[in-house]
Amino acid sequence: MLVYPHINPVALQLGPLAIHWYGLMYLAGFMTFIWLGRKRIITLNIRQLTNKSLDDLLFYGVLGVILGGRLGEVLFYNPSYYFSHPLKILAVWEGGMSFHGGFLGVLVAMA
Repeated sequence: MLVYPHINPVALQLGPLAIHWYGLMYLAGFMTFIWLGRKRIITLNIRQLTNKSLDDLLFYGVLGVILGGRLGEVLFYNPSYYFSHPLKILAVWEGGMSFHGGFLGVLVAMA
């Protein structure tokens, strides 16, 4: 039998504010992107890429991940529920992000 550990999805609770593990992973990914990008601009002496353009790239990437991830959840996993409750599409704090949608969102945002 496969043992599956039960991990609390909330990493840190500060009163009514709950910080989830997936949110920390998003933050770690975005921070790593900025750190590596700035490091490579300096070490590879890339003149076409500036810190401002790297920040713009991060902005569009974050937008693509969040919007695409949510829309992927809505369209791929439970469209009938969300189409009958359209305001729930905006309730991201209730959970529901799709990797596939986030990936497609980043591809669209970077195009």
